[in-house]
Amino acid sequence: MKIIKPYNNKESKKKQISYMFDSISETYDFLNLILSLGMDKVWRKKAIQNIKNNPLKILDVATGTADLAILAAEKTNANIIGIDISEKMLEKASQKIKKKKLFNRVSLKLADAEKIPYKENSFQAITAGFGVRNFEDINLGLKEMYRVLEKKGVLVIIEPSKPTSFPINHIYNLYFNYILPLLGKFISRENHAYKYFIESVNEFDSSNNLMKNLKKIGFKNCKKTELNFGIVSLYTATK
Repeated sequence: MKIIKPYNNKESKKKQISYMFDSISETYDFLNLILSLGMDKVWRKKAIQNIKNNPLKILDVATGTADLAILAAEKTNANIIGIDISEKMLEKASQKIKKKKLFNRVSLKLADAEKIPYKENSFQAITAGFGVRNFEDINLGLKEMYRVLEKKGVLVIIEPSKPTSFPINHIYNLYFNYILPLLGKFISRENHAYKYFIESVNEFDSSNNLMKNLKKIGFKNCKKTELNFGIVSLYTATK
C-alpha cells in the first residue's frame, strides 16, 4: 500500500497526521456531521452493536474527539480507554467526556496505535473509527491491536470506502471529489486535511488489503460489511 501523507514526503506520516489533526481539532466534529450528512452517528452505533461479548474493558484506538468511546460507554457497561497521537483532539475529547459526566468510565491517553502502551490480553474489545488508514504502518497497528486483545475478544473497525454500484458510485464520486473538498476548505481553512482525506480513502479502498492482513495476523471470523451502499465499510474480527 502506498503511504499517503498530508503535507510532504520528508517528515514521517505519523508526525504529519498528529499536526494535521491538531490543526482541525476545533472544527472536526462539525465537519464530520456536515460531510457525512449526519450519518457518522449511525455508523458508530452500528460499530458498537457488533460488540456482543459484554466486555469489561474496551480500547478505542485513534479515538480523536472520543465520539466512539463515549458511545461505547453509553451502550455498554465497560470502562473505555481512548488513545490518540493528537494532543488537541484529546483535549476536545476530554471536554466532551466531562460534559457527559463519563470521566469515571472513559479515560484518555496520548499514545501511538503502532506502539500501544498496554500489556498483552488487556482488553475484551477494541474499536477503531475512521483511523486505521491514518497509521504509518497499518500492519504494525493491527498486530498491536491483536497483541492487547484478549482471546475471543472482538475487534471492530470502521473506514470510509467507495461504492461500486450505479448510480450511487457516480453521485458519490461527484460529492467526494468536488463538493467535499470545497466544504472542508470553507469550514476549516485546512485544505491539506481534506485533500489528504480524499487521497487516503482512495488508496485504502483500492488496496483492499485489510481483510487479508487481519487473517494473516491471526484474527478469526473476519467479516466486512458495507454500509449505506458502500460509502463506509465495517470490519469485525475475533482473536
